[in-house]
Amino acid sequence: MRARIRAGDATAFADLFDEHAPAVYRHAAWMDGGPANAEDVVSLTFLEAWRIRETLRPDGESLRPWLLGIATNVLRNRRRAARRHRAALSRLPPGDAVPDFADEVVGRLHDSAQLAAATAALRALRRADREVFLLCVWQQVDYAAAAEALGIPIGTVRSRLSRARTRLRALAEAELHRPSARLVLTGEEY
Repeated sequence: MRARIRAGDATAFADLFDEHAPAVYRHAAWMDGGPANAEDVVSLTFLEAWRIRETLRPDGESLRPWLLGIATNVLRNRRRAARRHRAALSRLPPGDAVPDFADEVVGRLHDSAQLAAATAALRALRRADREVFLLCVWQQVDYAAAAEALGIPIGTVRSRLSRARTRLRALAEAELHRPSARLVLTGEEY
């Protein structure tokens, strides 16, 4: 399949998309904090994969690490662009404040508090640790494939994953014990 993709075989590339787009979508959703932009990341990832298909190594097994590596770079580029955009907006004069009614709409369920705590904890991790955690745990990529996708040694993958797991436990626990999380868990009014 690698040779066909390198040669520009559209059918082989369509098969690659069908097989790996869901994994790229899940990776993008977790790395970016939600599904809102995940479809865009999938599109950009496969567009970039098509553009650089000739650089694909001719040997190897699964193409998923290659695609997840491309997706990780797409996400990094999007974050950089977002930072530049925010910086440009911060230079504009402030506008009138619009009240946010989202807090009134959000439910106060136990599961949502735990999910929020886990998401906040995941976002609080260092980017490098978060990338390894999401690849190895959420995408179930083995250490070697994660190392290939991120361009780092396997030992670095192992140490980052261990550090991420330890830090996530502590961060999630702390997040659940924040006063706002306790209010949601007990159903008390704000």
